[in-house]
Amino acid sequence: MNADTLGQAARSDAGADNEQPWQRVSSKYAWADLALNLLLVLAVCAAFVVVFVGTEGDVPLFPLIAIPAVALALLINALLAFRRVKAIGYKLRKDDLLFRRGIMFERIVAVPYGRLQLVDVNRGPLLRALGLSTLKFVTASIATGVNLPGLPAAEAEELRDRLVVLAETRRSGL
Repeated sequence: MNADTLGQAARSDAGADNEQPWQRVSSKYAWADLALNLLLVLAVCAAFVVVFVGTEGDVPLFPLIAIPAVALALLINALLAFRRVKAIGYKLRKDDLLFRRGIMFERIVAVPYGRLQLVDVNRGPLLRALGLSTLKFVTASIATGVNLPGLPAAEAEELRDRLVVLAETRRSGL
């Protein structure tokens, strides 16, 4: 094959991957994300009350400015929960799994099936109450930590089993 043929083959493969839609996580995950963010806002507000009561109203300038600013930032973060969850997605391609997240700073990670060492399903109390799970992918690379949150429990277990089979058939010298 010459360079032009290789380039055309690469473009046609990329085009096929771009046509496949991103799989989205459950919209119920946004409620879990929102609840955790609002819990942080309440914790920061409680800290402000403790500082205010502990100093008998004579609060130093730094906590007087910093604590409400942090609470406001966390509140804005909570309001973005639904948009942030909508930005999470994944694609199963021929040789790898693509994972995407982020609104302003989008992160796309490609995890080759042959590099997967462990696919772990996690469920905390809040996710379990919503019937959701998080898939955690462990690879040979320390830098590649991928967590796919907000999958319905049955879908997470099915995806885990499928990825384990794909990983076993494509081991790359490990």
